[in-house]
Amino acid sequence: MLLKPAHLKPGDTIGITAPASFGDRSQAEAAAAYFEQMGLQVRLGDTLSKQYGYLAGTDQERAEELNAMFADPKIKAIICARGGYGTGRIADLLDYDCIRNNPKIFWGYSDITFLHTAIRNKTGLVTFHGPMLICLGDKDVHPLTLQSFRQLLHPELFHYSETISPLHTLVEGSARGPLVGGNLSLLVSTLGTPYELDCKGCLLFIEDIDEEPYRIDRMLNQLRQAGKLADASGILVCDFHNCEPNKRKTSFTLEQVLDHHITAAGKPALSGFKIGHGSPNIVIPTGVEAVMSTRDKTLKSTELAMLA
Repeated sequence: MLLKPAHLKPGDTIGITAPASFGDRSQAEAAAAYFEQMGLQVRLGDTLSKQYGYLAGTDQERAEELNAMFADPKIKAIICARGGYGTGRIADLLDYDCIRNNPKIFWGYSDITFLHTAIRNKTGLVTFHGPMLICLGDKDVHPLTLQSFRQLLHPELFHYSETISPLHTLVEGSARGPLVGGNLSLLVSTLGTPYELDCKGCLLFIEDIDEEPYRIDRMLNQLRQAGKLADASGILVCDFHNCEPNKRKTSFTLEQVLDHHITAAGKPALSGFKIGHGSPNIVIPTGVEAVMSTRDKTLKSTELAMLA
């Protein structure tokens, strides 16, 4: 059953946590000022000050903080400070009953993909694949990235067209279904786990960063062999940032790899969405029904992702 969080109101509190890699707390504090300018209060988690190897604290510390933020009625939304690596390590430690009983906005991308997938599978909660605090630390934040955060207070139907970026048809057609997906390497890492990506009848969106074409090839091949490309009703190719040949100079291009797997899957498919590690970074709600048309080159949700 689809579970939606409520949108925020002025004065509401958002919790900022680091469920994956550690970051710079001072940078997070500076970025948090943006939310305060929106009329929101901010509570920074202790994980923003912790470091355990390449993680923002131990698995137990990161999971406990996330569980506590879902349980705290004063916190109305949870925004991740950054990705990196580590969310898959805490998936077994999350209290999914608590999350289900306390639905609230959960927001992030990159390594946070594992949590989007896990939370959707275990609770049905709509979550948001979108920019994090680390994005606000950039010198020139794209206006559309900033606009994504405005939806915390003013939810609207998701609508992506070529007014945002050029879109390219890989396979003609139209398709509809719940939006699912995220970072390709993280989606692949869910396979064979209790949190495995389920995209039957769904619009699957994928993105990644710093992965060479042969690695994209390997991951798409694994999704194909796992039946995930066949399961999807349609496929959305988003921002594959800096995914160029490096180690292997003699290489297929990224476009050739996508053609081999996505086009061959035969499902309606568009590429060019500015969703993921590039700029702008457009927020996309996971779990809500949407319709994609290659004729109109549009992607539209059919329902709001938040309760009024």
